[in-house]
Amino acid sequence: MAEKLKQNQFDEVGVNPFNAPIPGESLTASPDTPKAWERPPELTDQEEAMEAVYMELTEQDTLRKLVTIIGEGVALDELAQVILYKGYTEGKFNPDMMLNLAEPTIYLLIAIADYAEIKDYVLYDGEEDDPDGQIPDDDISPIDMDGDGIEDEPKTKAEPNDKSVSSSLLSKIKTELPSKVEEVIDTEITEELE
Repeated sequence: MAEKLKQNQFDEVGVNPFNAPIPGESLTASPDTPKAWERPPELTDQEEAMEAVYMELTEQDTLRKLVTIIGEGVALDELAQVILYKGYTEGKFNPDMMLNLAEPTIYLLIAIADYAEIKDYVLYDGEEDDPDGQIPDDDISPIDMDGDGIEDEPKTKAEPNDKSVSSSLLSKIKTELPSKVEEVIDTEITEELE
């Protein structure tokens, strides 16, 4: 009877398979205290929601961390996913709005990277291996890809425009954001010197 039990795969990794929620357990939570994402969202207008994302990202501490993370090579699409998912879990917007905000958020992150003079930012993982995402060098002449007789222009860097970002936010990106990013970079430089 004093035999030792043989270790199983769960013991080896330190996981107890019986320490998990019971199926349907989430349905037993009190309706008086719903989770943030179970209530109606705070923001239902896309412009207001994007404005809220802009204001959160341009706070000095957040912007400082964001510039550092972008400089370390974290993909901008992953950052946008984390930022928007956080907003969803806090009840700021619903999943549909979260998807609508993906493109403008990535353009905002691109603008932050450009103003921080981070030229080698990563847009998405695997970007360097994707032939469709390659921006040709200056010595390559454009070719006619669609057969209309007009040579197509090479791809250029993405910049926010009126189609992707509202005009009020676009003006803030072009006027306010450069000074905010510069202030963050200047503070980092002075902190490093001290």
